[in-house]
Amino acid sequence: MIAYLKGTLVEKDEASLTLLTAGGVGYHVAAPTSVIAALPGSGGEAELFVHTIVGEKAIDLYGFLDAEERRLFRTLISIDKLGPKKALAILSHFDAERLREIAFREDDKALATVPGIGPKSAKQILWFLKDKVGGLGEFKARVGAPEGVSGSEFMDALAGLGNLGYSDEEARPLLKEIFEAEPDLDAAGAIRQTLRRIASAR
Repeated sequence: MIAYLKGTLVEKDEASLTLLTAGGVGYHVAAPTSVIAALPGSGGEAELFVHTIVGEKAIDLYGFLDAEERRLFRTLISIDKLGPKKALAILSHFDAERLREIAFREDDKALATVPGIGPKSAKQILWFLKDKVGGLGEFKARVGAPEGVSGSEFMDALAGLGNLGYSDEEARPLLKEIFEAEPDLDAAGAIRQTLRRIASAR
């Protein structure tokens, strides 16, 4: 099982590359467009974390810049009816951090912008990712959402206040207090309460 490759980049296109190792073996590796874009030109040195899929007719290699991205790929292909091509398409559109945010927000509309991912599939994928994508707890703590509060409502309220001209630094602590007091509050209600607090403090 090939898990890591390092060598000279022979060629690359939008979806794959050929890597020549020191042993003289050239490996054809499929990769997200974001990985392809980050690699050097022909003759440059590259290293990839690899996931290997052994099929009846071929051995397919999928390359990533780090182990975390490879782990996300493995999580995605473990979802029913989501194969390597769709997983690569998702990772071509969203990096690990953005994918965590989408899962945290349950943003099926964003995920449905990926070619080949329809609205129904997006909801099914997010339902699975909600429990499987590592780091959601850390992400939730980083954006300031209290425990027991809907990540989608918190982030929507934060985004709404941002559209009204309020900075994250000003809005986030107020939203945290409001949602801690009323965990079931929706985004619109949280925005109204935040605006009232800001107005009364001025």
